[in-house]
Amino acid sequence: MNRSTLSLIAATAALAALTGVAAATSPDDGRATAPQAAQTLPVERSSLLCPSPSDSDLAQTAYSAFTPRGAGAAAGGSAALRPSPTELKDGKNAEETVRTGKPVLTAKEAGKPVDSKNVSGSKEPSLVGLATGALAPGWTVQQTTTIDAGADRSLRGLSCGAPDTDFWLPGVSTAKDRSDYVHLTNPDDSATVVDIELYGTRGAVKSEVGEAIQVPPLSTVPVLLSTLTDDPEDDLTAHVTARSGRVSAAALVSQSSAGSDWLPPAADPAPRLVLPGIPADATDVRLVAFAPGTDDADLKIQLAGKSSTITPAGHEVLHVKSGMTASADLGAVTRGEAGSLVLSPSGADGPTPVVAALRVTRGKGANRETAFIPATAPVGARATVAGNRAEHVKLTLAAPTAAAKVKVTASAGSKGGTAASRTYSLRKGTSQTVEPPAPGGADGTYALTLEPEGGTGAALYAARELDATSDDAEGVPLFTVQPLANDRGTVRVPRTRQDLRVLER
Repeated sequence: MNRSTLSLIAATAALAALTGVAAATSPDDGRATAPQAAQTLPVERSSLLCPSPSDSDLAQTAYSAFTPRGAGAAAGGSAALRPSPTELKDGKNAEETVRTGKPVLTAKEAGKPVDSKNVSGSKEPSLVGLATGALAPGWTVQQTTTIDAGADRSLRGLSCGAPDTDFWLPGVSTAKDRSDYVHLTNPDDSATVVDIELYGTRGAVKSEVGEAIQVPPLSTVPVLLSTLTDDPEDDLTAHVTARSGRVSAAALVSQSSAGSDWLPPAADPAPRLVLPGIPADATDVRLVAFAPGTDDADLKIQLAGKSSTITPAGHEVLHVKSGMTASADLGAVTRGEAGSLVLSPSGADGPTPVVAALRVTRGKGANRETAFIPATAPVGARATVAGNRAEHVKLTLAAPTAAAKVKVTASAGSKGGTAASRTYSLRKGTSQTVEPPAPGGADGTYALTLEPEGGTGAALYAARELDATSDDAEGVPLFTVQPLANDRGTVRVPRTRQDLRVLER
């Protein structure tokens, strides 16, 4: 027999053997086993990206990191935050360079926060963070920059972001008194290509400069938005998309005589949005919204406060045309009581997805400070925020659609102390701003972890405010606000089983 005949016989014999095994291991009645529900398991790897913190020589930047303790996490692991490589040497690729670079901070155990040494000046690089094993579930990094003098006087805060491919930044501007940079940070070992589209009050802003922006491996590219168009506009929405690979995106916004802060990405487009954490003494609140679909949106504007939800007089509805940015100057909408803004569909035309953010100002005249509050997703199962200091932190909790109860735990301090917790109950349609628990004998910074009780995570929204003093602020505190979304500590994994019956077909 020739080789072809022998090969055919061998293949037939092998298939017969496999078929026999499949028959022996298949269910006796020949029926398929019903699919099992997916498991919720702790993540085993978390990646976070921190953009270059400042362009001011007076800046002082600190980093804080924390992983909450949780059952079922993988054993071992590590967590480190390292500078992005500015050049590649010795034949190493970018990922090897990051892994072997000197870390800004490292963590060795869950439940214990860690701080970096303060770094000074304007030449600090972006950072790439990676946590694995038991340190991955819920790993959170806070970047806080203080500039306490000069024209850039401000407190800038940012929860370092996870990489993705699509981001919305409502509230950016190309006005002459603004300097808005969108920082694009690439976490991977290959270059990526990114587009930035701008939408103003008349629709899309024509620009070829915002197309095909090259972001090298493991590095940050800051893009000054005013270079993308010749026409200044006060209110814009930026849409950042990655053609290939992944990035993180956040806007560093500076305004003359009004401070500066980070504008993180808003929650995904949705017909109902919550923007938590407006300070009680806000002197000006400006809402910016955008409708990315084909339909216009009529948004009912409400303010959830301590006892109820009200509609601000004169600002009942905001009409947002399809593909255009709309804004509303709400003034001192809080009237001395901290609260959360709630946007919902108005009218009978049906819900239309929108994105939105607030620009919040405290103080008046030359003594102003600004922060940004984007619409945020619900807390979900758990949310975590690092970098807190006793007496300088406020926590806003909002329950616009249903009553909620949440346990708030303050970790031990990075240099000592004991954890503390407190439970808060919220009635439907209310928002509370509280001084959260602080660890006993706290030394250094600590983390706050929010865990809704009784399955109320979908109804709860939250934000954290940090305050700082400034010698030339004349009583106006420096402040920054970060929304608290789910800390991505778990992931849904489908159940699988071996099924050799596929070989019978």
